[in-house]
Amino acid sequence: MSFTKEIERRRTFGIISHPDAGKTTLTEKLLLFGGAIQEAGAVKNNKIKKTATSDFMEIERQRGISVATSVLAFLYKDKKINILDTPGHKDFAEDTFRTLTAVDSVIVVIDVAKGVEEQTKKLVEVCRMRNIPIIVFINKLDREGKDAFDLLDEVEQELGLKVTPLSFPIGMGYDFKGIYNIYEKNINLFSGDNKKNISETIAFGDVHSPELENYIGTKAAADLRENLDLVEGVYPPFNKDQYLEGKLQPVFFGSALNNFGVRELLDCFIDIAPAPRSKKAEERLVHANEKKLSGFVFKIHANMDPKHRDRLAFVKIVSGTFERNKPYLHVRNNKTLKFSSPNAFFAEKKEIVDISYPGDIVGLHDTGNFKIGDTLTEGEILHYKGIPSFSPEHFRYINNADPMKSKQLTKGIDQLMDEGVAQLFTLELNGRKIIGTVGALQYEVIQYRLEHEYGAKCSYENFPVYKACWIDPKDPTNEEYKEFIRVKQRYLAKDKRGRLVFLADSAFSLQMAQQKYPSVKLHFVSEFE
Repeated sequence: MSFTKEIERRRTFGIISHPDAGKTTLTEKLLLFGGAIQEAGAVKNNKIKKTATSDFMEIERQRGISVATSVLAFLYKDKKINILDTPGHKDFAEDTFRTLTAVDSVIVVIDVAKGVEEQTKKLVEVCRMRNIPIIVFINKLDREGKDAFDLLDEVEQELGLKVTPLSFPIGMGYDFKGIYNIYEKNINLFSGDNKKNISETIAFGDVHSPELENYIGTKAAADLRENLDLVEGVYPPFNKDQYLEGKLQPVFFGSALNNFGVRELLDCFIDIAPAPRSKKAEERLVHANEKKLSGFVFKIHANMDPKHRDRLAFVKIVSGTFERNKPYLHVRNNKTLKFSSPNAFFAEKKEIVDISYPGDIVGLHDTGNFKIGDTLTEGEILHYKGIPSFSPEHFRYINNADPMKSKQLTKGIDQLMDEGVAQLFTLELNGRKIIGTVGALQYEVIQYRLEHEYGAKCSYENFPVYKACWIDPKDPTNEEYKEFIRVKQRYLAKDKRGRLVFLADSAFSLQMAQQKYPSVKLHFVSEFE
C-alpha cells in the first residue's frame, strides 16, 4: 500500500468529557466493533469480571476512574483507528491538555441528565483554540434526562459550538424506543438486552410511510415526524468542510453502556473525520505527507508493567515513517538514537512494530533521554510548539517515611515528575522538596505509586503557597533583582529544569512584590520565551 494511502486510512482522535459521562465505556464499545475485544467490561459494573481494558493502572480499577491517558488502536472497515482515552477528572486535566496536542479530531461525550459540565467547557475551549474538529455524543439515553432540543441549545450556548444533529432519539429513559439515524436514514430499535452484542438496524427511506407505526407505535411515530421536521427547519444541513474547519459540530445520541447508537457514531466518524493533518512547528508548517520523519513526545509513562522497571515515551508521528532500528535525531540533546523495539498499543497489550505512519502513536523504551515536548527528526532542527507547565494549585512538602528507602524515594519522585504527574520544587534555603499539583487527588496517586512501584513510603506536610511564578530576570546584574533575591530568599525554589521560581504565600504578597520590584518579571506559565 502506498505511503499516501496509509496516511489516508489513519484516524487519530481523543475522547473528552466531564468525569462519569461515559468516556471509557464508549472507548470499550468502539473496540468491540473493531473486533479488538470480545466482551466489554464497563468501568464500575461488578457483574462482568473484566474491568475496562483501557484502565490498566491498579488504582484506576479500584476507583472506577481513569487516571492516565491510554492509547488504543484497532482496524475497522480498513481504517486504522487510534483512540486516546483521557482522564475526565479535573485533578488530571494536565494529562488531558497534553493529549489534545496529539489528536486530529475529538469526540466530546455529554451525559443526557447532567448536560454540559464545567470540565467539558475547559476542554472544548482548548479544542477551539486549535480548531480541532469536534463530534458531540450525547450518552446515557436509556435513563431519564433533559429534552433533546434543550440539550442541543445548551451545547450551543455553553460551549459556543454550532451544532447539527445527525441522529435523533425516539423517546427517552423509560419509553426509549430507539434512534433515527439522519445521516444514513434508518431506524435502530432498542431492545435493552444487547449490552454486549451488536444490534440490527432497519432501513427507512421515508419517515412518512405508514410502516413506521408498526415498529414504534402511533404516538412515538407522530413525535418523531414532528421532531425531524423541526430539526430540518432549525439546524443547518451537515457540511463536511465546515466540520473540518471546526465551524460546525455534528451531534449523535446513544447509550454507550447498552451499545446503542455507537455504530452510527463510528461509521459516520470514519466517513467524515480528518486523516492526519499538518502541524505547526516553531520553524515551519510540517505536512503529514513529507517523506522525512518528525514526531514529538506528548506523554511519558513509567512502569506500565509492574514486573519490569520500564519507561515508555509516547510519540505522535507527524510526518514520514518511523522505522525500527533506524537512527533518528533527538533535537534537544542533539544525539542520534536507535530504537530496536518500538511498540504499538492496544491498552496494556503492546506489540513490537516495524514501521509506523503519520497519525500513529509509538511507544519508545526510554532510559531517561526524553522529556515531554521533545522532538525526533531525521536531522532537521524542529521544535513543535510545546505544552506549558501551569502553576500548580496545591503545594505540599514531601517527607521520607522510611529512612532505609531514601534512594528508592528519590528515584521514584524523579521518574514520576518526568511523567508530568506533578511538579517538583526544591527550596533554595534548605533543599527541602515540595510537590505542586493541579488537584489534590494526585497526591494519593503519587503516594500509591511510590509505594507499589518503587517500594518507598512518603508522608506530606502542608506548605501554604498561593501560586508558583517563574522568575524571568531581564538583567541579573541589576540591583533591584539582587535585592529581590535577598529579601525573598525564603520563598525561592528551583524547578526540575533548574529554573528559579518564586513561591508567593498569598495573593497580597505577590502583588506587593510586583509593585516593589517592577523590573523582575513573574510568569504563571513556564514557557515564557
